[in-house]
Amino acid sequence: MSMHLETSDNLAHLKQVRQQVLGQTQILQNLIPPTVSYTTEGNVLIIGPEDLARLAADKLANMGQRAILANESITSQDEDHLEKVMSAAEDVESYYNKLIEIKGFLGQFQVKVEHDNGTADLSLVAIRKAHFDLILDLSQAPCINLEMLPPGYFYVGQDEAKLMDAIAQLPELIGEFDKPRYVKVNSDICAHHRNGIDGCNRCLNFCPADAIASVDHKIEIDPYLCHGAGSCTNACPTGAISYDLPTPQALHSYLNKLVTRFRSAAQTAPVILFHDASLGASLIGDELPGAILPVELEEITVASMDHWMAALAWGARQILVLNTEATAPTLTQMLNGELKLANEILDEMGQPQRVSVIEAKQIAELAALIEPSASWPVIVPGEFAATTKRETLYAAIDHLNSQAASTDACLSKSNIPYGKVSVNTDNCTLCLSCVSTCPTQALTDGGDKPALYFVEQDCVQCGLCESACPEKVISLTPQINFDAAARQSRQTLNEEAPFECIRCGTPFATQSMVQRMLDVVGGHSAFSANTERLKMCSDCRVKDMFEDILQDPEKQLR
Repeated sequence: MSMHLETSDNLAHLKQVRQQVLGQTQILQNLIPPTVSYTTEGNVLIIGPEDLARLAADKLANMGQRAILANESITSQDEDHLEKVMSAAEDVESYYNKLIEIKGFLGQFQVKVEHDNGTADLSLVAIRKAHFDLILDLSQAPCINLEMLPPGYFYVGQDEAKLMDAIAQLPELIGEFDKPRYVKVNSDICAHHRNGIDGCNRCLNFCPADAIASVDHKIEIDPYLCHGAGSCTNACPTGAISYDLPTPQALHSYLNKLVTRFRSAAQTAPVILFHDASLGASLIGDELPGAILPVELEEITVASMDHWMAALAWGARQILVLNTEATAPTLTQMLNGELKLANEILDEMGQPQRVSVIEAKQIAELAALIEPSASWPVIVPGEFAATTKRETLYAAIDHLNSQAASTDACLSKSNIPYGKVSVNTDNCTLCLSCVSTCPTQALTDGGDKPALYFVEQDCVQCGLCESACPEKVISLTPQINFDAAARQSRQTLNEEAPFECIRCGTPFATQSMVQRMLDVVGGHSAFSANTERLKMCSDCRVKDMFEDILQDPEKQLR
């Protein structure tokens, strides 16, 4: 397949192909997507300087009940201004209690304030309701310190344009509203906590809406606070948290079809441009260079590195991710980390750095930005299908590697969810505590044979095995292993012959475990008379004790 620069001769053709491909290719969506419902009566709390809050309350006379929490000094002593304030919203009560915290979301805001030497719910005091439905915040700094504020909370500060916009929107938020339940959690494969041991916390570090919490050692996502940023699904190494609109598999299938159909019709490799559904979407128009296929997501972090790499392996020549000022800083931090790792992986295998994050101001320069990639080595499309998150990523990496240097090296990186487990066999007793805590079955036992096996491709470096090991003989090495055969094969970390009961010959423990028991408890009074019992299985040990008592009944009394 030839690669060529866009010229005036083929530009119109490529745009026509793009329009055709985008028109005939749809992301498969759940016909009845899961949703959450908000119910509000329009009861609103206005927070801020009392003069501005009262003037705002006056413009919200068509709302439900209103209350003011005055938390800052009056902004102006001008007589005309104060006269307007005095005559505004005369039926609305002002409260001056110190604010402690605000929790909740549209229809369910709990506002705690200091009251009578204790605390109180301001809604109970002010409007005789269990909660406020909406909050309008005119404070100099938002009273809720989150990058993505909960639905129903309007922070306008003292920006007149934002205030007018909020006053226009607030009356529309009376009634019942549905919102998608963006993500789901499969606790069975979650690496957060096992057998009383804490492990992976990656998702907890990247939610800009504070919608994720560890509750009773289980990851829970509050669907009412969730904005669908996708950072949790991006960060989750096992796929336990997965996006639902679209599902990871649906997005993979969509990317595969887009790239395949475009290549077939245009006889050139496309560039995939991921953008968000709000500000990013407003920047995307038909003037895009014809080779670029825009892919709209709720937020740009919904697409993970496995989507980037798979799209390249299926024949895209370059991946662009449009980052705008609307993207929360936490998401940008995550995006830059994933970008750096993706390009280091491509570097290691001898591929060009095919993934880039671009800013809004670069939209006008896209033709120049994608021009170099038109002369990069062509990727023959891989024929693998998307399965799990990790298998798809590794399948893409292996295919891209085969198209370049075919390296079998290891890329060492700290704090990545890929790597190997090592065991110091000198002190390992094969107790297999590590196997019982491994959430991905990267570690398995030998069945009837005392052995410990490991598959590197399945290891998420959660550290549960390391923490569970009583002998402290396990260590982790985070890395990307480009040797597919070694990474996918079952490695033997430790094995030894079983110890057979000296009475009946039944294998019941490992040689090292029996030796450890002899070393540790062999001198204990319970065994000092007959350490040979430690070399017996449990059944024979009981038989031996009873035989001993029968021979000398007085032993029962000693």
